[in-house]
Amino acid sequence: MIVTKQKKIEDILSNLKDEKNIFLIGCGECSTTCKTGGEKELIEMKEKLIASGKNVTGFVVPKAPCVASQVMSSLAKNRKSLESSDSILVMACGLGIQSVKENLRDKKEVHTGCDTLFISTLDKTGNFLFERCSACGDCVLDLTTCICPVTRCPKSLLNGPCGGSSHGKCEVDRDKDCAWILIYNELKEKGKLDNMKKIQKAKDYSNSIKPRLKAIT
Repeated sequence: MIVTKQKKIEDILSNLKDEKNIFLIGCGECSTTCKTGGEKELIEMKEKLIASGKNVTGFVVPKAPCVASQVMSSLAKNRKSLESSDSILVMACGLGIQSVKENLRDKKEVHTGCDTLFISTLDKTGNFLFERCSACGDCVLDLTTCICPVTRCPKSLLNGPCGGSSHGKCEVDRDKDCAWILIYNELKEKGKLDNMKKIQKAKDYSNSIKPRLKAIT
């Protein structure tokens, strides 16, 4: 899941400038879960824009605006509303916003309604757990009992713990568990402590070079 937060209405209006007729696009997946770009939030945004003197020509919430086929279908069904718009405000992550722009037939101005924060899991109580994955392109979870040291260790150590760990806590933040102590405890429970003796080579960050020159196949 990609976690977003809504931009302040003042910033949105500043970006819209003199554009009068606005079409809204949300997201039926991540932004709906984050409550930043679902149908409810688009209706609320519509009311704010109208109160600020704008005209909202319509809105749509594709299931996943980052998927070209889905956003193209949604745009086609709302073609008349789009044609009468000066610009489009997208309440989704950066991927969804760029997907909307790339799949527009008519070259309208596309504006950002949300800031993209991080990728996350959602636990059973509804909390976003953002310190889980860095999308590094070189996963080591098989070696570390599915606990990511690249993300959960502030030093991204592949061989830990460091000398600053104390009583199972991280030296950078004493309120947080040391990722490598968590890994150690799980390896011990599974009888795999020999894994701790294996020295891991430096991470191959070429796997996460951005932007990529070729599509992933």
